[in-house]
Amino acid sequence: MNTRALLCAAAVSVLLSAAGPMTTTQPAPATAAAPMAGMQAVSGLAGVKWGPGNPAFPPGAQMALMTGDPASTGFISIRAKMPAGYKVPPHFHPTDEHVTVLSGTMAFGMGDTIDAKSEKTVNRGGYFVAQANMHHYAVAKTAAVIQVDLNGPFGITYINPADDPRTAKK
Repeated sequence: MNTRALLCAAAVSVLLSAAGPMTTTQPAPATAAAPMAGMQAVSGLAGVKWGPGNPAFPPGAQMALMTGDPASTGFISIRAKMPAGYKVPPHFHPTDEHVTVLSGTMAFGMGDTIDAKSEKTVNRGGYFVAQANMHHYAVAKTAAVIQVDLNGPFGITYINPADDPRTAKK
C-alpha cells in the first residue's frame, strides 16, 4: 500500500471514530393502516360537504370547514363556493388570510371602498394574501370556489358597519 492510501485510510478511521458509534437500527415497519391513520383527505371539489355560509358573510355563499376550529387558536382551512357577482364588502381580519382560487375567477382589492379599476383579478390556481388588519374586499367575477387558510381565531370587521350581515336590520 502506498503512503497516500495509508494516510487516507487513517484520516477516514479518525473521522469515523470521532463521530461516535454508528447505528443501523431501522424503525419498525408500519402496518398498512398506520401511515394513513388520522389523515384527512378530500378527493376533489365534488367530495366537499358544503353547508350554509358563515353568518358573518353576505348571504348567497356556501362554505365548508376543511380543518380547524374558527373559534380557537391554530390553523384553519375554509372553502367558500360563491355565485358570480357575490361580493364581500371591504373588511379586515386580525390575522393573515391566504386565499387560493380553486375554480372560477375572483377579484381582490385593497381599500375602504370597492374600486373595480384597482382590483386584481385572480384565476383558478391563483393566490392572494391579505395581511392582518389590511382593508380589502372580494368579488366573484364568475362562479368560484376559494380556499382560505389562516391562523385562528377567525374574525372579520367590516369597514362600514352597515355592511356587516350580523347586524343588518331584517
